[in-house]
Amino acid sequence: MSTKQAATDDVLISRIAQGDRVAMQVLYGRHHVKVFRFGLRLVRNEQIAEDLISEVFLDVWRQAGKFEGRSSVSTWLLAITRFKALSALRRRKDAELDDEAAAAIEDPSDDPEIAVQKKDTGEALRKCLTSLTPEHREIVDLVYYHEKSIEEVAEIVGIPENTVKTRLFYARKKLADLLQAAGVQRGWP
Repeated sequence: MSTKQAATDDVLISRIAQGDRVAMQVLYGRHHVKVFRFGLRLVRNEQIAEDLISEVFLDVWRQAGKFEGRSSVSTWLLAITRFKALSALRRRKDAELDDEAAAAIEDPSDDPEIAVQKKDTGEALRKCLTSLTPEHREIVDLVYYHEKSIEEVAEIVGIPENTVKTRLFYARKKLADLLQAAGVQRGWP
């Protein structure tokens, strides 16, 4: 995210704290997809992830005046999303996990052979990711899918930076072993 966008996000939060609905719409438009995708990866249920979006932005509307600016707005939103997702998971321990929607996404620029290779590799990767512990899967998700720094991940998850580094190291090692056992070679087709 650019410095300019981060600054405008801070301005939007200030305006939201004053009750500006247009600022809320702009912030929602800018971040709702990221919040949805992160929530979906955590809860693995589209309906619950959509509910999370509403809960997260309702909290933003209510709590904008309490935003201290110690992190970027994006990091704050993902931290709220994580908290809401973990609460939802505690309420629904028996929830079915569904990755079919993610597997159906194809890259239209690839030829059919590459697309099939990517799909197979992606399915193997998703299957291997589910074999990781929730703590390791969460760190991998934030670092690689949301491109958060170690410092930001530590803030979102609420653990020391060194613990993030350790979890990331062991998650990558375990993931490499699982992918090799699944017959996936390093690299992407």
